Amino acid sequence: MGKGKIHMIPMTLGADNPNWVIPQEVLEKTKTIRVFIVENIKTTRRFLRSIDPTFPIDDSQFFELNKRTQPEELYSFIQPAMEGKDIGVFSEAGCPGVADPGSEIVKIAHQKNIQVVPFVGPSSILMGLMASGFNGQEFSFHGYLPKERKDRIQKLKAMERNAYNGETQIFMDTPFRNQNVLEDLLENLKETTKLCIAANITTEKERIETKTIQDWKKNKINLDKIPVMFLLGS
Repeated sequence: MGKGKIHMIPMTLGADNPNWVIPQEVLEKTKTIRVFIVENIKTTRRFLRSIDPTFPIDDSQFFELNKRTQPEELYSFIQPAMEGKDIGVFSEAGCPGVADPGSEIVKIAHQKNIQVVPFVGPSSILMGLMASGFNGQEFSFHGYLPKERKDRIQKLKAMERNAYNGETQIFMDTPFRNQNVLEDLLENLKETTKLCIAANITTEKERIETKTIQDWKKNKINLDKIPVMFLLGS
């Protein structure tokens, strides 16, 4: 028996209808898979039922991969592929393996010579970059900012310097800290620095705007508990 494949399946970023943002071919393939490695089981089950109300959840196998997962567990997660079964990998939102623990599964898959198949779907990192007007040839994604304000401000200033050298800087934080991040940006960066705020991407409340720090000070925005991707550019 041949090995199964690892299918990297994008999750919606908040859109109510997956058909708006994920190709039909990807959704149809997803319906055929019965083994899943996921960041959040509840979110994945809800997604599967949204693409097929009759999806056999109870007949499917789910492995949860998050910050609490022990490294030695990963090999058991991938065992079904060694037995010929396809596995679907889901992030909590967006593309698995990108700013997501799914990359650890992919690493093991390559070690075991298991084919990895990436599928097209929404990525807040790339979609924010696409809509920012910033340099798309050179860019860096920094993930989450430091929790301590002093360290966070130091990181923001370092990214600002990189942005003035032509490299777009992309970063994020947890929704409940986004307003604090915005205040730190407005208080500590140069007024001529350009900031793109990409909020609620792919939803009906989507808002993506690029302004200078000076202009953002004149156009205050509430980002509390909203999913946001921040970008700095020149």
